[in-house]
Amino acid sequence: MAQEDVHEESGSTKDSGVLYLGIDLGTSRTSVSASNGVRETVPSFVGYPKDVVSRKLLKKDVLFGDEAIEKRLSVNLYRPLEHGVLKYSDGEGDKSSEAENNQRAARDLIREIIMRARPRKDELIYAVIGAPAQASINNKEAIIQAARESVDSVMLCSEPFAVAYGQEMLEDVLVIDIGAGTTDLCRMHGTMPEDADQLTITVAGDHVDRKLGEFMKEACPGAQFTVQMVKQIKEKYSSVAEAMEPAMVELPVGGRPTKFDITDCVRAACRELVPPIVENLGKLVSSFDPEFQDRLKNRVLLAGGGSLVKGLDNAIEAEMHRELGGGRVLRIEEPVYGGAEGALKIAHDMPAEYWEKLK
Repeated sequence: MAQEDVHEESGSTKDSGVLYLGIDLGTSRTSVSASNGVRETVPSFVGYPKDVVSRKLLKKDVLFGDEAIEKRLSVNLYRPLEHGVLKYSDGEGDKSSEAENNQRAARDLIREIIMRARPRKDELIYAVIGAPAQASINNKEAIIQAARESVDSVMLCSEPFAVAYGQEMLEDVLVIDIGAGTTDLCRMHGTMPEDADQLTITVAGDHVDRKLGEFMKEACPGAQFTVQMVKQIKEKYSSVAEAMEPAMVELPVGGRPTKFDITDCVRAACRELVPPIVENLGKLVSSFDPEFQDRLKNRVLLAGGGSLVKGLDNAIEAEMHRELGGGRVLRIEEPVYGGAEGALKIAHDMPAEYWEKLK
């Protein structure tokens, strides 16, 4: 976790006048769970009107989530996170306008998700924010800076650790958290995970979108479609099962709606997730105490938006049997809020010295 010295009074305010937030700041979706019972999620898109005409039309200075996507022709659209971290935040001091715009979008996105948690004006806001397992120090600092204006104290934790903490599975468990930008893997063995316990790979939801787009170009000659259309198709039909629901879509060809069967394309794109996940599970298992390796393989927790791919738990389990000689995969019940709920539990449980005061 990322933390620095905290003000002396934080202990006295820990249990009163504080709204605790667990925030899963994701490439595709940002979710919050609050100690007042509020839970909200929003697609991680931020839009700013392009000119005076669009501002007059939209009657807003900034749009978020589905509204920003819907009005994307009238706005400068930003998806400020890429591979789970702020875009261009890990450069060597480069402060390009694009980097500054993404930092601004991230700042506004965090402010918006906090406002959706409905804090009272007299409450301090303490937020635990999930970050990719192997996010660099620079990127963690960029997230803290983006949160600075909206929270009073902050703590960062790895996203798979937050999932495990929320499920109260803290011993002999492997967590797979599949997001849009990254898939994070973490092994838990009764202590705070160290760097050696965590891996991050970029084969995740965005990778599936790219592969599906490539396969559709081959299978649907002459068809026109956008990245957003591909994403919507994946979310509707995603499956790795042999007997999956047929994926029949209508795409324009020369301006004329035309039907295509892309079932095989969807299945093949989604199956791209399985081999690299199992390969990296193998790395975490093989470097663990040999006496506990079997126990670890048989407690694999599948989380994140990518876990919604139908049959993915069974496919990973089957690949583990082939490559690792066994394994058992359990899918969490609430993948959208799994990380945020876990982060909220961490916020409640962590002592004052883990918090970094921002104001």
